[in-house]
Amino acid sequence: MPFVRHHLDGFVGTVTLDHPEHRNALSDTLISELIDAMEELRERKARVMVLRAHEGAKVWSAGHDVRELPMPGRDPLGYDDPLVRVLREIQHLPMPVLAMIDGSVWGGACDVALTCDILIGSEKAQFTMTPAKIGVPYNPSGLLRFMNILGVNLAKEMFFTAQSLSAERAHAVGILNHLVPSTELEAFTYELAERITRNSPLSIAATKESFRLLGNASPLPPNMFERIQGLRRAVYDSGDYKEGIQSFLERRPPVFKGE
Repeated sequence: MPFVRHHLDGFVGTVTLDHPEHRNALSDTLISELIDAMEELRERKARVMVLRAHEGAKVWSAGHDVRELPMPGRDPLGYDDPLVRVLREIQHLPMPVLAMIDGSVWGGACDVALTCDILIGSEKAQFTMTPAKIGVPYNPSGLLRFMNILGVNLAKEMFFTAQSLSAERAHAVGILNHLVPSTELEAFTYELAERITRNSPLSIAATKESFRLLGNASPLPPNMFERIQGLRRAVYDSGDYKEGIQSFLERRPPVFKGE
């Protein structure tokens, strides 16, 4: 049974995360299906895409599937890992991607949502960055994305505390473009999508790519990336990383030792 459904209605494509048994966790299989769906909508000349969860989902996505995280010795968020690949796919799509969020968003799924071009959420939306709860060192590109959207201090708060941002605060700090009642969310999102399809797709594609390039216009020196990678390697080689994954699988609080 597929974990992702998609269809095209006129110029508006819809991709639906549909794996309720695992709260739409971003497993390798779900991500592979998500990338395939986006590629098909690109080939069918969709002009805008709505990314949403299945009807009635309390969790939009639970983020990275912890059961599939590599054990110590390998970067859990390397360049070719599935989560990083789907983020690049969203960034490089020529069409705008609208995230329609009517539930909570956890961990790497926050990164997926923030990578979308426009976010529309209901009062049920919440955003929680959970890497510190399982001892995962987040990658530099993801950290930069949060810093650019939220500012350094709020990004630090999200990553350090692993506490949820409410829909109201997410709207106030600019994560959500629009905050609308749950009963109006779908109609509002698709009305906005239709409005986009009436504009020039070539102009929009060029503008989206320009935003992407300009957002990367302040390079860091190579030794800075080497330093960051060294910091991350120390974490995913550690006992804390192993404990974070093991405690999640055993459904118990982790006991981190800082080593």
